[in-house]
Amino acid sequence: MWALLSAGAAGGIVRGLVGYLKHYMAYKSVKFEIAYFLIVIIISSAAGLTVTWAITASGIQLPGIDSINPAIAFIVGYAGGDFLENVYKILVRKNSLFDISSVK
Repeated sequence: MWALLSAGAAGGIVRGLVGYLKHYMAYKSVKFEIAYFLIVIIISSAAGLTVTWAITASGIQLPGIDSINPAIAFIVGYAGGDFLENVYKILVRKNSLFDISSVK
């Protein structure tokens, strides 16, 4: 179980890194903020861990998969972080999690 939860958290971390790097590379004058970066990583890790735990504990059978292994848990953690980010953007009606009004 710990291997699955760790893989789910790792998937969430990778999702957080991808999102942050995507924003960081898209704008030339973005200042790297270590506190914000760490918050994104912690939240993404928690989201990946939570979604993986929910899928594993519920006993949901994924189509074509006999059991959830760490590779599947990693994908579930990544997708869970992506899902939560998109839900947030819909609820607050913003196109981005980042404030880009100050970016030139």
